[in-house]
Amino acid sequence: MNHDAYPDDYIREILNGVKSIAMVGASPVNVRPSYFAFKYLAQRGYDMIPVNPGHVGKSLMGKPFVASLADIGRPVDMIDIFRNSSHIMPVVDEALKLSPLPKVIWMQLGARDDAAADKAEAAGLKVVMNRCPKIEYGRLSSEISWMGVNSRTLSSKRAPIPTQGMRLSLNRTSVGGGETAASDRAAKNKAELT
Repeated sequence: MNHDAYPDDYIREILNGVKSIAMVGASPVNVRPSYFAFKYLAQRGYDMIPVNPGHVGKSLMGKPFVASLADIGRPVDMIDIFRNSSHIMPVVDEALKLSPLPKVIWMQLGARDDAAADKAEAAGLKVVMNRCPKIEYGRLSSEISWMGVNSRTLSSKRAPIPTQGMRLSLNRTSVGGGETAASDRAAKNKAELT
């Protein structure tokens, strides 16, 4: 898999196919990006599981924190890693010990570990790096355009405004060719400057 650009169909298939998401690095602090992503995905009907050993005993949107993936005690479809790149391999190693295995390893914006991706893909998992499922869901459902962001999606009919637990259609086609290259260019330009 080329992890420099993802076709919309690949992202869409993942977001349509997963039901439960364990978010490693979730935070109950309401100004943290992981809080917003967790809340957004939970409100779209995903079964969210917050994983953070520093917050065991607390809950996030009524979901109790667990210390590790092994403590979840039930199958999980996707592991969403909200940690920096240096902490990804241990999370992937822990995910590969789960039975049954998750279907997807998703690394949040700014997080990339090609060796961990290769290891997960060798075990049959799908991998997404340097992307946010919240942003991708909003982009593919055209919901993100309601916030004043040009999603480059054309439609003569506006999608319904989402309500609690409502999943929007992720089957809208983007005019821009189906890939999200802007964030890839920005990451590449940033890497070239350092």
